[in-house]
Amino acid sequence: MHTTDHVDGVEVLWRPGCLFCARLRRGLRRRDIPTTEFNIWDDESAAARVRNVTGGDETVPTVFVGSVAMVNPSVRQVVATIESEFPDRTHEFLGDRRDTTRQSWWSRLRRRS
Repeated sequence: MHTTDHVDGVEVLWRPGCLFCARLRRGLRRRDIPTTEFNIWDDESAAARVRNVTGGDETVPTVFVGSVAMVNPSVRQVVATIESEFPDRTHEFLGDRRDTTRQSWWSRLRRRS
């Protein structure tokens, strides 16, 4: 969903106790994707931004990338949006590791044998 706001990077709006938020934030950290994070319970303007995007709800995680807002996206969706919003700057956000596929633990284990 495109918004009238534009952020120069990746902003994650979250709240404590949200398992979806924890999973996304952990995945973004694992990929070393730099983010700016806002706890909507501590930041009323962040909560208002979420309500504006979601039609009045405080559904999190809500992620802003460039001019795109996403509600409860996967890490892959965030990566794809970074690539489309910042095609000339993906190295800043993704480094040299642009492959979003991860092998299962079983595949990694079998390769060791």
